[in-house]
Amino acid sequence: MALAANGGDSNDQRDVDLVLKAASPYNLANLITVVRLLMVPPLMWLIVTDRVWAAFWVFMAAGLSDALDGYIAKTFNQSTDLGAILDPLADKALLDGIYIALALAGHLPIWLALLVVGRDVMIVAGVILIRRRDRVFRVRPLITGKLNTFSQIVLAAMALAIWADIVDVSHLLQPMIGLVAAMTLISGGSYVVQALRTANLEKTA
Repeated sequence: MALAANGGDSNDQRDVDLVLKAASPYNLANLITVVRLLMVPPLMWLIVTDRVWAAFWVFMAAGLSDALDGYIAKTFNQSTDLGAILDPLADKALLDGIYIALALAGHLPIWLALLVVGRDVMIVAGVILIRRRDRVFRVRPLITGKLNTFSQIVLAAMALAIWADIVDVSHLLQPMIGLVAAMTLISGGSYVVQALRTANLEKTA
């Protein structure tokens, strides 16, 4: 009986340890997200100093890290409140940074970089304003936002690949610029609608 009790206590302790490890803000998924965030300044520096081959592969690594941290968080129960903040922050910093750098280097239009950054600033400012009134408000991810992020990643990768002579898809560059501009406006509008609906629900509550 004592052995059984001890075995049960040991199993319970292992379960508690697993839960604490998963709930820790310092888990592997969050660590990967932080590394992606820290990759932004070096990536921008590589682009503006014409080290485009290295910039392309750093960007690819950053993109893979985005998929990896999401997979680890879901598969191994490592989702945390900190991760919910860090992951979109790292994504926005990465894309905003690379669009600014590519625009400064002359490989993407300045107006497109301003549009991409302006959308993200608008969303962040809107969330801050809403949370001043509703502490539990969280932005609900929308399909338009995910499609926008995907199109922005594809365009940035295309611009780097063309510049580095990795693959010649220059005939697709202008259509992709138009698509990214359209998706940026559509997704930004979608989040504005979401915010307005939240405000209306607060008024009627």
